[in-house]
Amino acid sequence: MMQTDVKAKSLAASGSVYGDRTRVRGMVITPAASAGSVTLKDGGSSGTEIMAITTVAGGETFNVLIPAEGVLFSTDVYATLSNASVTVFYG
Repeated sequence: MMQTDVKAKSLAASGSVYGDRTRVRGMVITPAASAGSVTLKDGGSSGTEIMAITTVAGGETFNVLIPAEGVLFSTDVYATLSNASVTVFYG
C-alpha cells in the first residue's frame, strides 16, 4: 500500500492545483447558480483532460471520492472551472 501526505488546494477560478507529478485523491465541489463543470487536466490549461465532473444549477456542495491510489497526473494538475469552485486533495 502506498502512503503519502495528502495536501489540498482550493480554487474559485481556473488555475494550477499542483505543478508536478501527483495523484488526485478526491474533491469537494461547490456549484454556482448556473450549471457548470470541473475539469482536471494533466499538462496545464491546454493539457489532456483526465477527469470531468458536471454540476447542476444551484446544487449543493458535494464530495468526489476516488478509490484506491487515486488518479495519476504525470506532469501537473490544472483545474478548469465553469460556474463552480473546488477543493482538490492530492498527494
